[in-house]
Amino acid sequence: MKIHEFQAKELFKKYGVPVPVGAVAFSAEDAKKVAADLGTFPVAVKAQIHAGGRGKGGGVKLARSSEEVASAAGEILGMTLVTHQTGPEGQRVRKVLVEQGLNIARELYLSLVPDRATAKIVIMASQAGGMDIEEVADRTPEKIIKVYVDPLVGIQPYHGRKAAFGLELAPAVIKPFVKLLAGLYQLFVEYDCSLVEINPLVVTAENAVVALDAKINFDDNALFRHKDILAYRDLDEEDPLEVEASKYNLNYINLDGDVGNMVNGAGLAMATMDIIKLAGAEPANFLDVGGGASAEMVENGFRIILNDKNVKGILINIFGGILRCDVLAEGVVQAARKTGINVPVVVRMEGTNVEAGRRILAESGLDLISAADLKDAAEKVAAIVA
Repeated sequence: MKIHEFQAKELFKKYGVPVPVGAVAFSAEDAKKVAADLGTFPVAVKAQIHAGGRGKGGGVKLARSSEEVASAAGEILGMTLVTHQTGPEGQRVRKVLVEQGLNIARELYLSLVPDRATAKIVIMASQAGGMDIEEVADRTPEKIIKVYVDPLVGIQPYHGRKAAFGLELAPAVIKPFVKLLAGLYQLFVEYDCSLVEINPLVVTAENAVVALDAKINFDDNALFRHKDILAYRDLDEEDPLEVEASKYNLNYINLDGDVGNMVNGAGLAMATMDIIKLAGAEPANFLDVGGGASAEMVENGFRIILNDKNVKGILINIFGGILRCDVLAEGVVQAARKTGINVPVVVRMEGTNVEAGRRILAESGLDLISAADLKDAAEKVAAIVA
């Protein structure tokens, strides 16, 4: 789960990570009031969407008066902001963060992520703050500093010093940086984060270390432990079909292709998408109904796929184990009768109760295309959408 910058900064403050003074605004008039409360200029007016690269897309503006604040907020609010992370369709801006300007001396990059290869938490830092870190890693990987922390031991002062020395921080800045990093690590662990990122982390002319930006992603599987974080969820920032799927505990991700697919098991779903591409078509979604799916869950998944206007054909690929083939078939028939099928459907089933499942589909009166195996299924659905 992702949250907004202003929400991430609320958590930062809870863990002693310095952030600029500011507040969120939902209108140009609100933005003027926030700026008046700050009592100093310049201020930054920043679009609040779940994507990076906002400045390059015109979503961050500096204002030096109340009139400029209102003008900047008016331009940003309601705009469709397009960045490298939103895709060409962009994201509509519904709120802005207005916060104090800082006397910036240096811009740095800092983040924490889990590293599966080492089973550790890695601190990543760079002197190339304010830039796309992916570009820095690709072109100048030597500028990326990595410090590994064993979660069984936890972060120690030497981890912070190692990162500080790599960033070539001035002696006066090292102590506040180490303290900030310790707070970030505590936040990362206690809230089951998958990413905590500051880009840029700034050093001011007064030698203060401040998180000018803030990004936090949470592990969805751990959200049951953090009811307070669920209150941060912004459904306007999520794909409507993905929001609908989450209501039924379906693992669904919307994609850009035209072949809808329903599969049981994440690994099998990935393989199904690969073979669809190999056959010359493009998957429209990732949908794992899970091993213990009921006929109702299958029905809801099928309905969500049919709600995607880009879908020209559907591939159902089920290996019956915990999810029996007859249960899958009943769900497909229920969904078809309630929603109506307006695209061809290719079905490949194997496993538990496969004959019963095929019989249910055959006797349903639906126009379904059977496939002998996965390759045959992919080729048939690719031919349909070509």
